[in-house]
Amino acid sequence: MSGKSLDIAFWNYDRTRALSDRRVRIEGVEPRYHTAQIVPQIFERMIRQRAYDVSELGLTYFLRTFANGPSPFLAIPVFPNRCFRHSAIYVGTASGIERPQDLVGRTIGELALYGHDAGVMPKGILSDEFGFRPERNRWIVGDIDFPMDPIDFVPHPHPAGVDVSMAPKGTDLGALLEAGAIDALISADVPRCVLDGSPKVRRLFPDYEAVERDYYRRTGIFPIMHTVVVTRELAEQEPDIVRAVYKGFCDAKATAVTELAHGMSFNNMSVMVPWLTGLLARDRELLGDDWWPYGMSGNRAAIDAVLRYHHEQGLTDRRFRAEEIFVPYLIDN
Repeated sequence: MSGKSLDIAFWNYDRTRALSDRRVRIEGVEPRYHTAQIVPQIFERMIRQRAYDVSELGLTYFLRTFANGPSPFLAIPVFPNRCFRHSAIYVGTASGIERPQDLVGRTIGELALYGHDAGVMPKGILSDEFGFRPERNRWIVGDIDFPMDPIDFVPHPHPAGVDVSMAPKGTDLGALLEAGAIDALISADVPRCVLDGSPKVRRLFPDYEAVERDYYRRTGIFPIMHTVVVTRELAEQEPDIVRAVYKGFCDAKATAVTELAHGMSFNNMSVMVPWLTGLLARDRELLGDDWWPYGMSGNRAAIDAVLRYHHEQGLTDRRFRAEEIFVPYLIDN
């Protein structure tokens, strides 16, 4: 195969695997695929080194690249990582926090940076539905369970009235929560103390799946964590190539969907997850057959929510519109 050589980076998801194993080809492209042990390493290489032509980026990382003017990147409407995030809020059982309103005035830990992708959505939802205001809390930003390199390759904005401090290097926020040194924790990753079943910690919403399903029924929002960006030069100079890249990601996701849906006939026996077929059936009933949509038309509400929350939480100096951050010729997809 001959075509334009592109470096393309993403984590090892089922919805991208058909690209990296070459079952799906990108027309007119000779790709070199890249990944990393943890996905923030991909973000850092793209933002700090411009290491790739096409790269997965967390939405908050991407939006922070607009801090000093136009970003060097534009997004395509591909969303490889999305997750309902009521389940990302953890509390100490001795903290006295029984309901969302009890978070007011508390000390809350947050993974990696103030306003990480899994922090923006919970704060926004809590503000919309329970009157939560981040400026009324004290925030400690740090790691959980395993050391991470500092997220020093993007700006760290927050409003002047918000009390944010960095935990000392090597601090485990999950351990602080279990010890009662912080009252709550918001984290994309599940802390070890929760996985181990410590009686000293629990989720704010114990029946989080029911809460998250109800949230989707009411709002139509399946929260987006990450998108895929291309360099602005590629977007402007090679629109046909960018369209082909977008189609490649869509085809790879469709391959994964087909495999899962076809596997339902055989009780998804290739996957070590009991009752997976029933879960897929319930998800399709609620979310539709395209339960992980790409393109703008199925994602407007989710995109608008994260852009609004990002501004309301002081992470961007204005509220961006989707038309400002996505490749213009893919807006109507």
